[in-house]
Amino acid sequence: MRIVGIVQARMGSSRLPGKVLRPLAGRSVLSRVVRAARDSGVLADLVVATSTDAVDDAVAVECERLAVPCHRGPVDDVLSRFVGALDAHPGDAVMRFTADCPLLDPEIITTVASVYQAVPGLDYASTSIARTLPRGLDVEIIRAEALRTLDRLATDHHRVHVTSYAYTHPELFRVLGVTLTPDRSGLRLTLDTEQDWALLRAVVDHFGDVSVPLAKLADWLDGQPALRALNADVRQKRLEES
Repeated sequence: MRIVGIVQARMGSSRLPGKVLRPLAGRSVLSRVVRAARDSGVLADLVVATSTDAVDDAVAVECERLAVPCHRGPVDDVLSRFVGALDAHPGDAVMRFTADCPLLDPEIITTVASVYQAVPGLDYASTSIARTLPRGLDVEIIRAEALRTLDRLATDHHRVHVTSYAYTHPELFRVLGVTLTPDRSGLRLTLDTEQDWALLRAVVDHFGDVSVPLAKLADWLDGQPALRALNADVRQKRLEES
C-alpha cells in the first residue's frame, strides 16, 4: 500500500500568526513535523499543502529548504488543497498531519498505519474519535478514494477540516477509532496560543532537538505540574470557528 503524508500548513492563524515557522531548538515547527513524519518509515511520499496567499510564500521557501514538495491551493478550502496534493503525489491512502504539532511522535504514526493496513476495506482511521492521546499528537489516515468522495460531498466548514465529514457522517464510510493507553488526553501539546508556546519551549529546552516518544514525554510532564498548568485553560476552537 502506498501511503502519502500531507502536512497542512499556513502562516495565517487567528490566535498565533506565523506559528508554523517559529523556531524550536534551531528547527522550525514545520520542520519538526516533517521530520517526525519521515522518521515513521511508513510514508511513500510526503508533501506540504499550503495556500496560494502571498503570506504563505514563506512556507514554500521553508519546504524548499527542507527538500519536501509543496502544493499550493485555495486559502479557504483545505480539502481542495489535499486533493490537489494527492493528484500531484498519487497514493492509496493519505495520512493527514497539521504543522502546529511539533511534538508529533513517529511511533504513533507507525502504529496508526499498521492498524489501518490490518483492517481490509477500511476508509478512515483516527486517534481522535475516542481521544486518549494529548491534543497535538493525533494522527489520521483516509483511503484516497474516500478523500475524493469527501471532495464531492463536503460543504462549509467540512471543507476546511478535511476529514470532519467522515468523522461526523460515519454511516457513509467505514470508520475506525484507534485508541492508545494509558489515557493522556488531559495534556495539550499543540501550538495555537502563547501559553501553548511556553509549554512547548520548555519541553524542547529539556529534551533538545529530538522526537520524544509519548510515554517518555508524558512521564516527565507528570512531574511538572507548573508546566502542565501553563495551557490547561486554553479552549480548543470549534470546527466552525476555524
